[in-house]
Amino acid sequence: MNNILIWIISFLAIAGVIIRPFKVTEAVYAVIGAILLILFQLITPSEAFSGVMKGLDVYLFLTGMMLLAETAREEKLFDWLAAHATLRARGSSGKLFLLIYLVGVVVTTFLSNDATAVVLTPAVAAAVKAAKVEKPLPYLLICAFIANAASFVLPISNPANLVIYGTHMPSLMHWLSLYLVPSL
Repeated sequence: MNNILIWIISFLAIAGVIIRPFKVTEAVYAVIGAILLILFQLITPSEAFSGVMKGLDVYLFLTGMMLLAETAREEKLFDWLAAHATLRARGSSGKLFLLIYLVGVVVTTFLSNDATAVVLTPAVAAAVKAAKVEKPLPYLLICAFIANAASFVLPISNPANLVIYGTHMPSLMHWLSLYLVPSL
């Protein structure tokens, strides 16, 4: 019976996170699910605390990356990069595509794939609109593509890497020997 209740609470919490009924932030549903698991004594408070502590390094990393990306967005770095790429392209759609691709690689590699998908893409949309690009879709799709393709260049390029490898993160040189060629 306890396992069924755990599954039901977990399912409802995940559904709340994904669907976000009542326009409530995702964290509320996750926290309510955790509290219900503790209240129904399906997990102990020490087990809950231990689970949170196991992911602390990932949470801190993600918080840092989000703060860095948000600071860059607030300071209009992404807008500047997109506008600069548009100016450097000098009306050439091929050059603009390549420059956006390269900017996306740099942003993904050093900030994360989320920064490229969430923050760079709107800047590119504004840049191609300002440049009066006839078909903007390829420029927007390249942001999504590069957010995925370059997300394995460095361990920090994709937060999922930290979750997958956890405490067994390979050294940088070993990482590059595995992922540099596929990333290229």
